[in-house]
Amino acid sequence: MRRSTKLAAVVLSGSLGMASLAACGAKSNDTTASSGSSEGGIKVGMAYDIGGRGDQSFNDSAARGLDKAKADLGVTVTEADAKTGEAEADKETRLKNLVTAGYSPIIAVGFVYQSAVEKVAKENPNTKFAIIDSASDTQPANVTSLTFSEQEGSYLAGVAAALKSKAKHIGFIGGVQSELIKKFEAGYVAGAKSVDPNIRIETTYLTTPPDFSGFNSPDKGKEAAQGQLDKGADVIYSAAGSSGNGAIEAVSNKPGALAIGVDSDQAAQPALAKYKNVIMTSMVKNVDKAVYAYIESAKKGSVFTGVKNFDLKADGVSLATTGGKIDDIQGKLNDAATAIKSGATTVPTAP
Repeated sequence: MRRSTKLAAVVLSGSLGMASLAACGAKSNDTTASSGSSEGGIKVGMAYDIGGRGDQSFNDSAARGLDKAKADLGVTVTEADAKTGEAEADKETRLKNLVTAGYSPIIAVGFVYQSAVEKVAKENPNTKFAIIDSASDTQPANVTSLTFSEQEGSYLAGVAAALKSKAKHIGFIGGVQSELIKKFEAGYVAGAKSVDPNIRIETTYLTTPPDFSGFNSPDKGKEAAQGQLDKGADVIYSAAGSSGNGAIEAVSNKPGALAIGVDSDQAAQPALAKYKNVIMTSMVKNVDKAVYAYIESAKKGSVFTGVKNFDLKADGVSLATTGGKIDDIQGKLNDAATAIKSGATTVPTAP
């Protein structure tokens, strides 16, 4: 659902915090961080999923929310990156280092942090945590879940794919075969079949847990997309983090084929500019809005608790319109969205 030049390390209070955050790859995009936590401000730590800032997708959406909070709310921020293939202990250490350095709230980007967040939060009950894309019955009270109705946005992506496919043959690529990504698949398939019950749909997952490299392997995404194109698919939707960038590249090499991006408006991403003409739309998951709203609640002293879900009605998910490639079907998409919002259409969450 995710590499840019790393910016200067934040000036931390205490040499231990400085050393610990450097060890876990933390950085700051706040050149005046030392003054940001004074006079009633708060210090926000963000621990990214695999791919980090610059993935053009999931992590970048979270980063936009963090950047807006820094600009609008005057909060101090620091960021820490995950590494492909890292152990669970690495995630725990990353979160603990942020706690030691005095960051609260700490936002963990991605369901892969669930166990680490639960453990570290229990050990540090006075620190506020948020986790994106995951919720658990066992998580402590100082953890807030920021979740999304990915299936609803993916349903609209499926409607668009079926309406645009000339071959009546489309594809779905999931980064990791997890319950979360299955929501994307379920919505996409349901939306496509609502238009054409007989449409052919190819489905490929790049990896299965505990291997999460499927979110950060553009080569695997490209290979999977090429396989689907070779079978005749002409519209491919990837919910695979930066692996989707490889899928988009493959699609760009087949005349007439179209790609559907995910999480961010990928047709508007500078790093994907050379492919923008084949990106029909993107299923945008507005992680930035959720991150900003959570940080704002924390600064106001009334931090969100429990599970905060962002669905289609709350503008948590949507379809991007950059490039105008879905303008001609917008009426049908609006009808589908209205049916979901009213409850007339219930979108499945499992294939």
